[in-house]
Amino acid sequence: MGEEPVDRYAALQRAQQARAAAPPPRPPGFHSTVVAAVATVQPGGVIPGTAAHIASGCHSLAELRVALEHFDGLPLKQAAASTVFADGNPQASVMCIGEAPGQEEDRQGRPFVGPSGKLLDRMLASIGLDRDSAYITNVVPWRPPANRKPTPDEVAVCMPFLTRHIELVDPQVLILFGGAAASAVLAKADGINRLRGNWFQFNSPGLPRPIPVLATFHPAYLLRTPEAKRFAWHDLLMVRKKLASGQH
Repeated sequence: MGEEPVDRYAALQRAQQARAAAPPPRPPGFHSTVVAAVATVQPGGVIPGTAAHIASGCHSLAELRVALEHFDGLPLKQAAASTVFADGNPQASVMCIGEAPGQEEDRQGRPFVGPSGKLLDRMLASIGLDRDSAYITNVVPWRPPANRKPTPDEVAVCMPFLTRHIELVDPQVLILFGGAAASAVLAKADGINRLRGNWFQFNSPGLPRPIPVLATFHPAYLLRTPEAKRFAWHDLLMVRKKLASGQH
């Protein structure tokens, strides 16, 4: 992405809309346009254009959570036990984004729990952050079967929801954990070894200004490859310096 905004919706707008189905029960306080959009999703279909329409109608994190819980446009969701929305403080200056929930995350309904979550907590603590001073989510909110990587189509469907999630939180800094999250958010095909350690910008129409973005290794990778921890530490120091400088 670099300094230039990336239009992630050009391809999505060409997606065919599903035929209308009966609307789900309206949750209390749920925005009417979101409910109407959810009603257009054909169960079992992969419809990124509809996802973009639904996400754009969400005006709060609560509405976005309900929209995801009611979304039936991705078969991946049917095999998951939970919609893993987020954890931490939505008012925090730092937003952390991983790839997708694992088995334990799916069971608990929270991102980054289990061994990788414990390591993430230690990584955040090393720069003075915790789950009360950071906000944590994933590109894909549903666990892929057998912990496989999400497919490009699955990521494409989820990106409008993630983009709206970022807009609503509006953090000072984004940290992307792992190559899948980095590729999705930055819209770049480079691997994590090339992307990490560099500042990028995330921009979208719903943001007041571009957000600085840094990619680093996923905690699960660091558990398998301890020798990479020194590079992740370097990346985290860059985040700490950025926050301390006030130049966001």
